[in-house]
Amino acid sequence: MTDRTADRLLHRLKAAGPQTARTLAARLRVTAVAIRQHLDNLSAAGLVAHDDRREGVGRPRRYWRLTDAGHARFPDNHAGLTVELLQAVSGVFGTRGLDRLIAHREAATLATYRRRLAGASTLAAKVKALARLRSEEGYMADWRTEAGGAFLLVENHCPICVAARTCQGLCRSELAIFAAVLGEDVSVARTDHILAGARRCAYRIAPAASGVSRRTRPAPRVSASSRRRA
Repeated sequence: MTDRTADRLLHRLKAAGPQTARTLAARLRVTAVAIRQHLDNLSAAGLVAHDDRREGVGRPRRYWRLTDAGHARFPDNHAGLTVELLQAVSGVFGTRGLDRLIAHREAATLATYRRRLAGASTLAAKVKALARLRSEEGYMADWRTEAGGAFLLVENHCPICVAARTCQGLCRSELAIFAAVLGEDVSVARTDHILAGARRCAYRIAPAASGVSRRTRPAPRVSASSRRRA
């Protein structure tokens, strides 16, 4: 297997979660024998591991997954420096200063997202555009239609995960941005969260029920003084 194929294999495990060698072989169009050989090599390198699952009658099926070292192969947006900066802001300006920094980031990000989604006239088009935008930012995002007119936005990677562990306000901020950019008549709920131990972050997006308000914060605002500093 070439290095390129090994990268594709790691990418597939990152994007779709644990899979069998047979499934990986079919997706990558490589023989199952070759896939197993190279999974063993990646396992020896500490990048993948496996779990055996019993599914009905017969032998357990072996599912391969990324290890922490495997996940670390994907970009983290200079996580160490970001954490240091967040800690510095908190240390110098306190919690209020950190909150103002997050609010400023919210407003700037929301303005960008609204501009990029301006041409989307339906909720499906907005979710599709949002997934594309998030993928461009490194979140490996995808989306699909759910029952009842809802949608699921899935982010298979979090390039700011290390920073978000230090400052969980970043995650709350992203949820608020999604709600604001998708519209007042839309409900957004996080169903999976990497910081809670999930493999991915996922959001259920649906038209809000009539007369039921969304459980999200209002769109972020930037004060006049913040705009001057920007």
